[in-house]
Amino acid sequence: MDNFMQPIALLETSLTCAVLMIWLIQKMMPFQISVAARIIFAILLANLFFWPLGFSMALPLAAYVRGITGDLSVVTSLLLWSSILLNPKAIPLSFKWSIAVIATVFYPLALGVGMMDPYAWGYWSIGLLIAVLVFAVTCGVANWTRGVWILAIAIIAWSVHWHESTNLWDYLLDPFLAIWALWAVLYAIGQKRKEKARSGYLFRAG
Repeated sequence: MDNFMQPIALLETSLTCAVLMIWLIQKMMPFQISVAARIIFAILLANLFFWPLGFSMALPLAAYVRGITGDLSVVTSLLLWSSILLNPKAIPLSFKWSIAVIATVFYPLALGVGMMDPYAWGYWSIGLLIAVLVFAVTCGVANWTRGVWILAIAIIAWSVHWHESTNLWDYLLDPFLAIWALWAVLYAIGQKRKEKARSGYLFRAG
């Protein structure tokens, strides 16, 4: 099984690196790259990261990146890939809030602050699984279909042990997703305060 997991993990890391490079290229372009072109570029760039290129490096570039970052959660990978390669609806702020709140509570407890260890719930806990399913249904009710599919794929990946970890949390959450959600929430709060201040200035008496 390990022999199967290693190439899969490297393939995921390779695609993630390729997608991030496309994001950087798009930022420098004065025009929007088409979806088809983005997907083709992603395949080509992923191959560069996946296969050993020589130059005195014994491992593929993706292996070195994975050694630093570890495996991303399935949710993070799918959000990243779909957001950059496709043209989906924007990620709802309510989802970002949810991830930010969960991460703020989860990581301190998982690191030993307090008597409760929520990370242990990830080992085939029916309660956590039900909570994730309810969260997915909520995404559907909110008309964010992409969120439903992402959570469904994450659960399926966990059930078949797609990654080395057997803990459901590792398929749902990681530090990069937590940092992104916290930054997005703080940015949204800052933008709202700017708009309120600007509105107050425009309609100020006199």
